[in-house]
Amino acid sequence: MSSRENQTHELKRSMKARHLFMISLGGCIGTGFFLGSGYTIHEAGPTGAILSYLVGGLIMYLTMLCLGELSVAMPVSGSFQTYTTRFIGPATGFSIGWLYWLGWAVTVALEFLAAGQLMQRWFPDSPVWMWCAIFASLLFLLNALSTKAFAEAEFLFSSIKVIAIIMFIAVGGAAMFGFIDMKGGQEAPFLSRFYEEGLFPNGITALLITMITVNFSFQGTELIGIAAGESENPDKTIPKSIRQTVWRTLFFFVLSVFVLAGMIPMEKAGVVESPFVVVLDSIGIPYAADIMNFVILTALLSVANSGLYAATRMLYSLSVEKMASPALGKINKRGVPMNALLITMAIAGLSLLSSVAAAETVFVWLLSLAGLGAQIGWIAITASLLAFRRAYIRQGGKVEDLKFKVPLYPVLPIIALLANCIVMASLAFDPAQRTALYCGGAFFIGCYIVYHFKIKKNQTANVTEQEVHLQLDKKIMLK
Repeated sequence: MSSRENQTHELKRSMKARHLFMISLGGCIGTGFFLGSGYTIHEAGPTGAILSYLVGGLIMYLTMLCLGELSVAMPVSGSFQTYTTRFIGPATGFSIGWLYWLGWAVTVALEFLAAGQLMQRWFPDSPVWMWCAIFASLLFLLNALSTKAFAEAEFLFSSIKVIAIIMFIAVGGAAMFGFIDMKGGQEAPFLSRFYEEGLFPNGITALLITMITVNFSFQGTELIGIAAGESENPDKTIPKSIRQTVWRTLFFFVLSVFVLAGMIPMEKAGVVESPFVVVLDSIGIPYAADIMNFVILTALLSVANSGLYAATRMLYSLSVEKMASPALGKINKRGVPMNALLITMAIAGLSLLSSVAAAETVFVWLLSLAGLGAQIGWIAITASLLAFRRAYIRQGGKVEDLKFKVPLYPVLPIIALLANCIVMASLAFDPAQRTALYCGGAFFIGCYIVYHFKIKKNQTANVTEQEVHLQLDKKIMLK
């Protein structure tokens, strides 16, 4: 048995469907939603904001269908990086894997920084770096303890967010339709905000630009695929988790935005503070800002926890594919790739340092890469599914034998691929996001050069072993 197979089997399959669902939810419901939803309403208007989230949700749904078929057929830790390497090309898999890993490592640093700044509301004299160190140590220990410890912590973090959102929808919706009196004797707005502002008050262009932001807010759901290699009964838990994630995420996002857009005039949304705070304060909820500060803090730690896990597993996958040092593929007795975890945490720490030492150069570049990594990951998922199906049929597989398959193939995967490509291309029309394309393009070219001049030579020396791996993959697909 090859060392690669041994490494894969040393990962503990200890995650249940509830863990996968909450990990995915934890990756996508963060500050981008709690703070960024106000920007979407301000730019696109109430109706336009809801439409943006519905379209973003459709793209997410189609992409997750593709990921579901791939993950059930080949449940490996590392997910779409492995699929891209096998079915599109190793150079592309190498580039996507490193970009996605770096993106999440930087995101983890950003979440620590934002969490430290939030704590200053309650402890104004405390230094931000102290809270960053405390949160980093806590999440490192949770990830180092075991996969199950990480999953249970993420389940708790995400549960707090979900409960908060459900309560907000209930209370905000009741105030919106006059079942709860608003502060200062204000009249309930009912649906007046939706027709008094017009359908697209700032035009179609504003709607398209906000859709970029909205689509990024859904990213993180792909963590289901990365966790596939450590889930119990992946052929059952992954489809169930994907269905739960898609519909419940849409439910939380769209209903929350409906309440926000119905309660706040669009010219006031997203200008000063979180729209959630504005709504709770208008109802007269005591300590509204403190309540949302706690919820947003939980969201930050949840995203950081999921991000640290995702980046560690991606680095482990790169090592397994001989695209990173073999030391990063070693797993301890608790089933944790500790070296990969340590390196990821170290890069997160350096990124955090760059926010102070080189905030306007290095940190901005890293932040741009972080935003682009997940989008390219979604493109890789949809392209890999199309290539996987061709390879599967060519090797004698029957579509009816697949335990989970995308309906209306190849129409839906092609729509998903085109939609994701359009979203990425749209970054060029947003000056604030344009840097991501420049940095991402340069990073990708650099990765391709590194692969062809260094990594490819090492892999050529192991052609026989690679052929064995391809045969193993074939057996997995046809099982």
